[in-house]
Amino acid sequence: MKVTLLGTGAADGWPNAFCRCTSCADARRLRDFRAQTAALVDDGLMLDFGPDVMSSAVRQGVSLADVRHVLITHAHADHLAPQSLLFRSWVEGAGDLELIGPADALDACRPWVGPDAAVRFTPVVAGESLRVGEYDVRVLPAQHKVFRDGDAVLYDVTGADGTRLLWATDTGVWPSDWFDRLEGAAFDAVFLEETFGDRGELSAGHLGLDGFGAMVERMRGVGAIVDATEIVAVHLGHHNPPIGELRRRLRTLRARPGRDGEVLAMGEPVGHRIFITGGARSGKSRYAEGLLGGVDDVVYVAAGGPRTGDPDWDRRVEAHRDRRPASWTTVEDTDVAGILRSARRPVLVDCLGTWLTARIDHHNAWENVELDAVRAEVDDLLNAWRTCTVPVIAVSNEVGSGVVPATASGRMFRDELGRLNAAVAELADEVVLMVAGQPLAVR
Repeated sequence: MKVTLLGTGAADGWPNAFCRCTSCADARRLRDFRAQTAALVDDGLMLDFGPDVMSSAVRQGVSLADVRHVLITHAHADHLAPQSLLFRSWVEGAGDLELIGPADALDACRPWVGPDAAVRFTPVVAGESLRVGEYDVRVLPAQHKVFRDGDAVLYDVTGADGTRLLWATDTGVWPSDWFDRLEGAAFDAVFLEETFGDRGELSAGHLGLDGFGAMVERMRGVGAIVDATEIVAVHLGHHNPPIGELRRRLRTLRARPGRDGEVLAMGEPVGHRIFITGGARSGKSRYAEGLLGGVDDVVYVAAGGPRTGDPDWDRRVEAHRDRRPASWTTVEDTDVAGILRSARRPVLVDCLGTWLTARIDHHNAWENVELDAVRAEVDDLLNAWRTCTVPVIAVSNEVGSGVVPATASGRMFRDELGRLNAAVAELADEVVLMVAGQPLAVR
């Protein structure tokens, strides 16, 4: 299954448009905006359908024209915008649509459907299983309600390829006996709400960080979450800490925050890739190391390989080593592609500029500008970056924003590194530009 996150925010999004708190200010600074949580599966199945869905799809270049089934968790306004059915009806030949959800949620939709519209309603309650197009769907209970117990549900969805996801928003912490329903599920991905950060007491019908951790651990205990499960926090609100701190805290649970627009190709061996670029002394390496600050077992790849006879370089290397955790493994090697393919723990590559320099040196390409062999290695690196099965961060330099180099070799390096950066960024899940020590979220 392919899952596109159209939104990962709480009911009020993140940042909240009316708020000046630290968390909202940080999100605005990074331009890291989250719409109300919803997802599109394989272009044809929607998971929730709130008022932000249509505009989010347009911004992300996603068409909803092929949607034939909508799984609705409950009737709260951020999860269900029945007026969207009217707008859909304005498209000639829009096709059949099945709305699946608690009866109260479906009742909210009926006034927006014309008498001749090809829309059918399938009411469900927790405990039911049904076939939805090519998907097997189990309806699960939610520790959440709109007006009455049972009027909110969660969904366990299995695709035709056998991949399986849990859509778990909105809910508070489950009672212990509910977890038996998930025994041995071994989900490929769990999308679990985490609304309130350290303010979990604000609602028993939502999760804060403590409740999120409790749910994750109980699901691990019954085999619903296994080592290969991708755990994605959604329904994120501004009561959470700023995104950098939230990312670090979720990492201790082997989870991460979702990002609007990201696509998860479930069943494919793809890890989470972050690309960080910027100018000299912009704070790239320090920021990259901070993202992995809560992880004890990291492979740090000094991608330029060993270098001797340069005291200034030795001092720089020593300064980098001193600030990294002693538990990290440092590898000085230009075979970055090989390291990524064999990696079984998170990898930090620092940096692609020194790697490219070393490969141009190796092929004696500075003077003759014979770049076929260098570009073949670039292609190999990109393939390894794309298929890496563990979280990986790559750091690079921006060298094309200043004066045009005076030499042909300098211009060649600028151009080749620019192409490499663009290709790596295209395949990354997140792209960050560092400017004067400040991270700017590019994507």
